[in-house]
Amino acid sequence: MSRARVLAIVVSFFLLASVLRETVSAGPVPQQQAPKQKASQQQAPKQDYLVYVVCESADKIALIRFGPKGAKVDQLIETGAMPSDIDGPHGIVVSPDKQFYYVSLGHGRPFGSVWKYSTKDNSVLGTVTLGFFPATMDISQDGGLLYVVNFNLHGDMVPSSVSVVATEPMIEVARVPTCVMPHGSRINPQGSKQYSACMMNDMLVEIDTNSLKVSRHFVVTKGKEMGMNGSPASHAMNMDPSHDTGGHGMEPPKPGDTSCSPTWAQPSADGKFVYVACNKSDEIVEVDAGSWKVTRRIAARAGVYNLAVTKDGKLISTNKRDQSVSVYDLKTGRELARIATKRRVIHGAVVSPDNRYAFISVEGVGSEPGTVEVIDLDALKTVATVDLPEQAAGIDFFKMEPAK
Repeated sequence: MSRARVLAIVVSFFLLASVLRETVSAGPVPQQQAPKQKASQQQAPKQDYLVYVVCESADKIALIRFGPKGAKVDQLIETGAMPSDIDGPHGIVVSPDKQFYYVSLGHGRPFGSVWKYSTKDNSVLGTVTLGFFPATMDISQDGGLLYVVNFNLHGDMVPSSVSVVATEPMIEVARVPTCVMPHGSRINPQGSKQYSACMMNDMLVEIDTNSLKVSRHFVVTKGKEMGMNGSPASHAMNMDPSHDTGGHGMEPPKPGDTSCSPTWAQPSADGKFVYVACNKSDEIVEVDAGSWKVTRRIAARAGVYNLAVTKDGKLISTNKRDQSVSVYDLKTGRELARIATKRRVIHGAVVSPDNRYAFISVEGVGSEPGTVEVIDLDALKTVATVDLPEQAAGIDFFKMEPAK
């Protein structure tokens, strides 16, 4: 596919995001399927939970406070350097010591960037230019390295990369080639491996954090599953031209399409498994990180997009085309609840460290506000929502503190 044709399809993800989302059929609002819970499981929180979220079509960073008094926007911070254009913040991650947070800006001239902020006063402490459309990112356990996928939305359909950034000087120390349109960067609990998935190749890719090289990759297409050592660059990479690009996971599969079109790679709480969100085929693929084989395919809702796990055995999925969030029991693979959201186009999820709440970002459609919705993981119900500027996207947990 030529660069001109790709650009004609996707143009600018940010400038056309609202138009693309307007084409999504509203459909029936899914019903919440949580079982009845005891009153003790629905008690209000006794402390405040703080979460950062970026608003992609508004160039804003929001700090959300949720506690005994409900949810509200605690702070709203401007981001970006282009006053006449949208910089498009997409990903956000907080440092382990809670002193800094990092925001990926997908739009650029032509390349995107990552900005380092102080959590104390939201001042910008540094920036680094990366590849086309830097998107999801994760941070090493010591806070020294960022792993940022270069989603390459505006470029040719060629293999892209994961950028490794040293956070103290904000310098790119490595750019690791992977496959076409990588997304969903996550590091395992041991800190030894980084995982991402490539939408256009149906691949899960593993990077060794010691060597900063691809150690293994895995084809997750149903019926074609195969785990291999080394980089995908050393093997033939097939790209399905029917994969959705401009809608970033909004286009349903065509009849006979068995591709996965993965949008997320999430290690389990113990690092033994990696869960891959198959946005196209509506499945969650469980890959054994030891044997490097598929162990389960969990039926998911339409457009499963981002994933998060709890330490007590739950998996949360955002369902981008279904206007819902699912909570699964990982032991059985059973969906414990399917929870309707206030608005359409569901994006990210993050779980509080005490496993009590899941915070969900919802983009909204057109000029609608974005939303953060708070789900009680004991009661399996939404307990608070707060509206934000347009297109709430990347989300990460900041901290818990005494209620104000």
